Amino acid sequence: MPKNKQTIIAIVGASASGKSLFAQTIYEELLPELGDNNIAIIKEDCYYRSQDHLSLEQRSLINYDHPAAFEHELLASHLTDLSQQNSVQVPSYSYTSHTRLAETNTLSPAKVILVEGILLLEDKELRNLFDIKIFMDIPLDVCLLRRIKRDMIERERSLESITQQYMETVRPMYYQYIEPSKAYADIIITQGGKNRMAIEVLKAKIRQIVQ
Repeated sequence: MPKNKQTIIAIVGASASGKSLFAQTIYEELLPELGDNNIAIIKEDCYYRSQDHLSLEQRSLINYDHPAAFEHELLASHLTDLSQQNSVQVPSYSYTSHTRLAETNTLSPAKVILVEGILLLEDKELRNLFDIKIFMDIPLDVCLLRRIKRDMIERERSLESITQQYMETVRPMYYQYIEPSKAYADIIITQGGKNRMAIEVLKAKIRQIVQ
């Protein structure tokens, strides 16, 4: 393997399927061992499009589970830059104001990059950049219960707004875009982000790549 060859791993699944927990667990457990020059993590959510030109009320009506809600072209450009050993400025996104914040976060190149999100495998340009593609396959009713708990506690949303969004966009977009993208996955993971065996298997693979 060439010295600067980069491996990009996509971790995809429905909202609240455990993909963020899975990716973050692997990242946090390997970081002290490998260092930030060998492992990094990117969240697709950071690449929600800027909505500064819209009012807060208009922003709340946007379908955030549709591919058009993401600036995937910027994410693809950033992954390409990282593979060419260039640092990038990753956007910051606010779930409260439904738009990007002014500050960005500098991300330096790393040998292995974990990218987690709901629609990463739906986009062909992005899909072609991933070396390993993982799909978190969790029943939707389990995802809904997790989403309700998360959004009420972490994002201070009402039960009514969560269930309305779920029925109008989250569930239909899952069946239209996310679930079909499972066909592109190399690995299917069940039991969610706490699947210890899957975590250890991927950690061992990443160690092998780095060495």
